[in-house]
Amino acid sequence: MHVITAIKQQIKQRGRYSVYVDGAYAFSLSEAGLIEKRLASGQELDAGALKELKKAAGLDKAYGNVLRYVAMRPRSEWEVRDYFRRKGIDAEYGATIISRLRELRMLDDAQFARSWVANRRLLRATSKRRLRLELAQKHISENIIDEVLSEDEVDERDTLRELVAKKQSRYPDRQKFMQYLARQGFSFSDISAVLEEISSDT
Repeated sequence: MHVITAIKQQIKQRGRYSVYVDGAYAFSLSEAGLIEKRLASGQELDAGALKELKKAAGLDKAYGNVLRYVAMRPRSEWEVRDYFRRKGIDAEYGATIISRLRELRMLDDAQFARSWVANRRLLRATSKRRLRLELAQKHISENIIDEVLSEDEVDERDTLRELVAKKQSRYPDRQKFMQYLARQGFSFSDISAVLEEISSDT
């Protein structure tokens, strides 16, 4: 049998506790994990229980790190899975964490996509084609992208007019300006129509 000889709050991470077994450091748990496992000094553990606790500790630490990652800003499911890959979090832990985050509604690709579109609309004039590309780069499914962009009621030409007003002075050459606008994802027909509007107004 093994014995928990001490449980000490960590200095650098105040929300985590180091658990010592048989006088030596064995693993660490968050405060919530410690309460969930009902651990206490003097508690006896057999080899199987100790192994399971170490496994739970690994998941607990990974989960805490991922919570901080998703709290920074909304993340797509692909971004979280890529985080697992970069941090070396194994597939079993990853699947469990993904399930937890979904239950907490902290991981929802449809909500992520809506938030992404809303934020981009606030920051700059962005075409729907560009938004589609950006969401695809986050590995959002095509069905979700179609749904979210169908909900976006921003008029494409109004967005283009806003961008033209901001950038026109930087592009005295009309052809180069049209190329720039096309690179932003606007259609040739919309670009031509908006530039014609402006020419007729001046």
